[in-house]
This record gives sequence, C-alpha cells and structure tokens, in this order.
Amino acid sequence: MVSPLHDEEIVLSLQKPALWNRRKLELVQWIERPKIKLTPKRTAFFHGCTIDAELHGTLCLLNRKHVATEFSCAGVSIWDEPEDHSLYAYITMKADERSGAFMQWAMRYMRHRLLVVYEPERNRYDLSSFFLGHNRSFCQLMEYCASTFEFEPIK
Repeated sequence: MVSPLHDEEIVLSLQKPALWNRRKLELVQWIERPKIKLTPKRTAFFHGCTIDAELHGTLCLLNRKHVATEFSCAGVSIWDEPEDHSLYAYITMKADERSGAFMQWAMRYMRHRLLVVYEPERNRYDLSSFFLGHNRSFCQLMEYCASTFEFEPIK
C-alpha cells in the first residue's frame, strides 16, 4: 500500500495512525525543549563528501553491493549539514532494481521503525528513522541490513 505524503512524495512504509500521532507529538515536544549538544558529531569522508560517521559503515557496504546512495546523515538539520543538530537519520538512494530490493529488505527487517518515501520526480528513495531520538539505532539497523543484503535479480 502507498500513501501520498506531499504531491511529489509517496510513503511506501506501513506505519499505523497511532504511530504517526506519536511521531507528531514527539516533534512538538522536541521543538519546545532546549537543544543541548552533549558531544560534537563525528564526521567521515565518503566519495569526497562529508558524511555522518555513524553511517560510514553502512554506506561502504551498500557501495560494495552496488546500491548507489546520494545523501545521508544521522539526522536532518535546518541546513542539512552533518555538523548541525539532527532530527531523523536518513539515507537517500537512486531508485533502481538493486536499491528497490534493498529498500524492501530493510522494510521487512526494520518494520515500523523505518519510514520509506519514494520521490517520483527525482526517482529516488528516502529511508529514514521514523522516530526522533532513534538515530543511533537506525544507523545500527541499517548497517545490519546492508551487511545481510544479497541482491538477486528478478528473472
């Protein structure tokens, strides 16, 4: 089942309405509370780009398995920079047969914890943590999915 998020985005994952309500409440609470930086974010280089170090292993595994990623961060900031404050961890990948297979694999394993959005205009998938404050577990689960993923072309 797919549901539209915006005109140009289609939600592919299947979260129940109660989870969407929880997500909205978490966002309201996050907006209202002070943002305290406990430790600086660790970054790494991947194909000439600065990325969040928490996703480096995942991106390397996906690259070796020929799943092309476009953008990633262990969260989304106002400026979309890996050094700034994070909300949701995410990985964006070009939509093709291989990335589609990986997306399905990750959805089966991570279930309600993974939000998958397809952007038809850009022909890409956006895989992100569904809940605020789950960035580290999202990164660990994505690395597990990447390490166990085996691509079998459709015949």
